[in-house]
Amino acid sequence: ADSASPGRLPPQRADPRAVGRRSAPSVRRPTAAMGESTISKRTVYVGGLAEQVDRRTLEAAFAPFGDIRTVEIPLDMKTGKHRGFGFVEYMEIEDATDAIDNMHDGELFGRTLRVNIARAASNRPGEASNRPVWADDFFYRKRLQDEGMSVDDEALEK
Repeated sequence: ADSASPGRLPPQRADPRAVGRRSAPSVRRPTAAMGESTISKRTVYVGGLAEQVDRRTLEAAFAPFGDIRTVEIPLDMKTGKHRGFGFVEYMEIEDATDAIDNMHDGELFGRTLRVNIARAASNRPGEASNRPVWADDFFYRKRLQDEGMSVDDEALEK
């Protein structure tokens, strides 16, 4: 009898280069609720990149740990060179964890890498920080009060 019948996949052979790696399931399905927190748990920050590291090099270094969705290395707008860090987004959270466990404090082009879960950028100004202090009515009321004047609340409501 032939073992390769229709509808069945032939048995998978172990990849000799994959020593020490966990085997990945043959079919990966994305979860129904892939929110922002799930994406951030699948995205790895890689710091300490040497100047000659590019997107392809970074992808090749992190590919052994799982299927990669995207690789990004932000560039400095003034110099056009990268800023020494990058991001690798995996398809699965477990792959990102494996990459951190294996690559943190590892070496690439003679530089020690810092690898951990990427955090959302919190230094971007929000709507509240773009508003001038005097745009709030409270500022005027306080200023008038400090100068010994009172505010006619009834006149403000009209």
